[in-house]
Amino acid sequence: MLSQAVIAGGGVPYLTRQLHGFQTAHHFGVRGCPGEMLIRMAVRPFHTVPPHQQVPSACMAVHSRLLTGLLVSAALLLACALEAEQIPVRHKEGTVHGFLVLRTQEGKQLAAGDLIQVVRGDRLISELVFHFKDGSVDDEVTVFSQRGNFRLLSDHHVQKGPSFPHPMDVSIDASTGDVQVRSTEDGKEKVETEHLDLPPDLANGMILTILKNISPDTPETKLSYVVTTPKPRLVKLAITPQGEDTLTTAGSPHRATQYVLKVELGGIAGVVAPLIGKQPQDLRVWVLGGKAPAFVRMEGPLFESGPIWRIELTSPVWQKSRHSQD
Repeated sequence: MLSQAVIAGGGVPYLTRQLHGFQTAHHFGVRGCPGEMLIRMAVRPFHTVPPHQQVPSACMAVHSRLLTGLLVSAALLLACALEAEQIPVRHKEGTVHGFLVLRTQEGKQLAAGDLIQVVRGDRLISELVFHFKDGSVDDEVTVFSQRGNFRLLSDHHVQKGPSFPHPMDVSIDASTGDVQVRSTEDGKEKVETEHLDLPPDLANGMILTILKNISPDTPETKLSYVVTTPKPRLVKLAITPQGEDTLTTAGSPHRATQYVLKVELGGIAGVVAPLIGKQPQDLRVWVLGGKAPAFVRMEGPLFESGPIWRIELTSPVWQKSRHSQD
């Protein structure tokens, strides 16, 4: 579960935009020979150049090599931007029922949670649900495969009730790329449907699973993520380890790695967002290492401009019954 407070950025590389706008030479600081004319000639080869404006062959050769280099760089940058960094399966998920609690930063309990996972053939179905004291519900059901690499198949996330100012219902079909968002504004239901080119590293509903499979020695991991504002948009998540913190269980100390998850907006929006207070807040997640890594805590907002809440593991509290022995 991640904050939905995201502003989308442009998806077309700056260099490509400038080439199509005949502004490359000027913007990249080409000086001396009439570079802008060379760019225009390269794009429009049949344009007739008056004799007094013709460029010496040596200068043209230099600028031709420069243009070729810029075009190659643009292609490489675009390829890197589109490359998806899938997470290899180091620890396979299985049947699980975990108990969670959601609190404010001051420690006030807001909701009881369950993490329920079941295996169906080569698929794993995971449900993370919180039932709030005020009747609100945050429920996310995720289906993914774990053959070699983790791969999202579908995700359905619902937030409704008084704790959520803007109720939403988001469905992602990773196989088709269809994303549907149902939201409520001023008492009226609004439906946004988009078809996105979803990459294989899409991480919706899988963050806690993926973090258990990332080595704490990896300086940074980047994944794709669909956010809603309410229109569906594809952004990048940058995950970085921040060292270890100590926790205890029954008096026994353990070390957990803290990870920071930052949404990268990209484009102009990425520059403007911090200036206008629209940069999504970071999430912090703690994972216990060892032979069987385990999630132990998460801190961050669950919706746009929401408060910082804390999710932690909790233990059952037994009630005394007539079958109990003193």
